Amino acid sequence: MIEIEVNNNIKLLDMTKVAMSSDDKVNIAGHFGRTKGFLIFDVQGEKVENKIYVENNFTGHAQGHHHDHQHGHQYSHGGILQSLKDCKVIIAHSMGRRLLVDFETYNKEVIVTDTSNADEAVDQYLKGVLGHNPDKTREH
Repeated sequence: MIEIEVNNNIKLLDMTKVAMSSDDKVNIAGHFGRTKGFLIFDVQGEKVENKIYVENNFTGHAQGHHHDHQHGHQYSHGGILQSLKDCKVIIAHSMGRRLLVDFETYNKEVIVTDTSNADEAVDQYLKGVLGHNPDKTREH
């Protein structure tokens, strides 16, 4: 929370965290769970206040827990849900439908977009014009 004073009244403003998968710290990765890391943007209003990159060592894929698509998952999404728990918004190029549902269950806004550049995507999100293409989720 950030405190500002307006007309002698203290007002608290929430900082929103936006997470995106990224292999190169610039573009949104093609596969959310197999990404090398995550860009985390701290945004306030229509402004990015901070951006960090967090190495992915917590998804099932990053830990080597791959699955057979015919036999289902052999791991849960608990690691990624816990690691991104402070993020209110998740932006991806694609992700499995189960992970999308898990994020939504934890009240995360999930946007699957065609925009490639992470900075452009967060800017479009803040302006309310970032396209959402739920057909890019996969049975996974």
